[in-house]
Amino acid sequence: MIGNMGSAEVQRKRIQEMLEQGHELPVHVAIIMDGNGRWAKRRGLPRVAGHREGVKSVREVVEAAGELGIDVLTLYTFSKENWRRPLTEVSALMKLFVTTLRREINDLMEKNVRLNAIGDLQDLPEFVYQELMWGIEQTRHNTGLTLNLALSYGGRAEIVAAVKEIARKVQQGELHPEDIDESVVAGHLYTANLPDPDLLIRTSGEERISNFLLWQIAYSELYITPTLWPDFRKAEFYQAIISYLKRERRFGMVSEQLKNTVL
Repeated sequence: MIGNMGSAEVQRKRIQEMLEQGHELPVHVAIIMDGNGRWAKRRGLPRVAGHREGVKSVREVVEAAGELGIDVLTLYTFSKENWRRPLTEVSALMKLFVTTLRREINDLMEKNVRLNAIGDLQDLPEFVYQELMWGIEQTRHNTGLTLNLALSYGGRAEIVAAVKEIARKVQQGELHPEDIDESVVAGHLYTANLPDPDLLIRTSGEERISNFLLWQIAYSELYITPTLWPDFRKAEFYQAIISYLKRERRFGMVSEQLKNTVL
């Protein structure tokens, strides 16, 4: 652990050097937190032990993102597909969410973190939904990092919901079909008030998007690491940021155009 802490310090200094050289931090980082179950299985532990250990990674990454000055951190906390998992695991996850939020709320307040959530939140058990709303209310005046939790979230379901709402507005004469463009669609997504992710991180080495922010990550930089989520701490997060800072984001243009273009 000492070595990891030392590595994190080195990585943090490297980031500061790159920022001083003119590189720009990602405004919004999204993470697919994968590998809790495998982490537990390798140790002969129940899956919930991996989820509990994963909470420690959440704590470290939230702290690291806030310290760097990143505006938004979106965590893929629970997908719509996750409801298909065994009832015992789902129940344990819901209880873990509530106990974690209660335990961490003071730290979120001290670190000026604002809590937000996206997804079909009405799917959540009542006690989880009420706890989530309480946490959002408690932190709503904070002005630092926005911690955006994707809960009962599915990218396709989000787009379908947006299309239905747009269709309803067209049907009622509130919107003309010819006025529908990308900004209109984006404005009807769960993330309407958030910038698109600049960087998408996926842990555990899996190379897929898993129905996460399908519209929003059109031009996100991807960073895939074999590190399982419970082992993904500050040093690993900083390494992902360094990888991002080294890249040139062209948005469909060529390098020469970027020199004279303000996005």
